[in-house]
Amino acid sequence: MTDYSIDTIVDSVVSRIQEIMDHSFEIEASGRHIHLDREAIDTLFGAGYQLHPTKYLSQPGEFASEERVSIEGPKGTIHDVIILGPERKNCQVEVSLTDARSLGVNAPVQLSGNIDNTPGIIVRKGSKTIVLDRGVIVAKRHIHVKDTDAEKLGVKDQERVSVQVFSKRPLIFEDVMVRISPKFETYMHIDYDEANACGHSKGVRGCIVKR
Repeated sequence: MTDYSIDTIVDSVVSRIQEIMDHSFEIEASGRHIHLDREAIDTLFGAGYQLHPTKYLSQPGEFASEERVSIEGPKGTIHDVIILGPERKNCQVEVSLTDARSLGVNAPVQLSGNIDNTPGIIVRKGSKTIVLDRGVIVAKRHIHVKDTDAEKLGVKDQERVSVQVFSKRPLIFEDVMVRISPKFETYMHIDYDEANACGHSKGVRGCIVKR
C-alpha cells in the first residue's frame, strides 16, 4: 500500500510538472535598443541606406543589425546601442529604468509602439546627429502570443496576467500584458533590470498563474 501510494504521488507530481511545461513559454531578456524610421536612417547613415542583419530574433522578420548609435540625455550618454530592424514608422528608444536614470530622462513604462507623452533624446552616429522630440520608453513586460497558442494558454489579447518564472531566483511578475497575433511567436519579453531580479539565463521559461 505504501509503495503504491508513493508511486501514485510521484506520478501525480510528474504529470503536474509536464502539464506546467506544456503550458510554459520561453522568457527573453531584451537589452537597450533603438528602432529607427526611414528619415532617421537616411540622416544617420546616408540616403537609401539599408540595415545589415547580424541576428534574426524570435519574432518573425525582426533582426539585430550590425549598426550602432549613441544616445545622449541631459545627464549622460550610452554608446553602442543596437539598432533593431526592420525600419519602423516612428523612432523608438527602449531602455531600462537604470539606463533612464543614467541618461537623465523620465522614461515612462509603456507598451512598445506607444510613444505618446514620452521624452526625447539625441541620437548620434559619428558626426551625424538627430534630435528626437519623443520616443524614449521603458518597455512594459509583455508576452507575444501566437494566435494558435492563445486557447492553450487561456488568454485574450490585451489581458493582464501574472507569470511564474522558473529561474535561479524564481519570482512572479505581475501585470504582464498579453499581445496576440498570427504574426507572433510565443515568447515573453522583459528588460535587463527585470532579468537581473529573477536571475534570468538563456532558455528560462515561465507560465501564466491563474489567481
